[in-house]
Amino acid sequence: MVFTTEKSSQTVTVSKPYPNFKVIVLDDDFNTFEHVHTCLMTYVPGMSEDRAWELTNQVHFEGQAIVWVGPQEQAELYHQQLRRAGLTMAPLEGA
Repeated sequence: MVFTTEKSSQTVTVSKPYPNFKVIVLDDDFNTFEHVHTCLMTYVPGMSEDRAWELTNQVHFEGQAIVWVGPQEQAELYHQQLRRAGLTMAPLEGA
């Protein structure tokens, strides 16, 4: 994002980064550990097997886990893919 403001006779350009968004998986009573793990490995880029298990356990024991943070368009894609795979998802929220 670029904002331009006028200050007396000079123009000042201020660059602000686009906001990041969190993809959050919620605990539920019907998805198995294996299914959550498999979905994270399949749909979240760069997800290691160990990290997927850590997040799966966090979802189960803490009720939710932030599984990815980044630009809105990518967050929307991963959120949609995980939801379509049957995971219970929190709404996207700004990071």
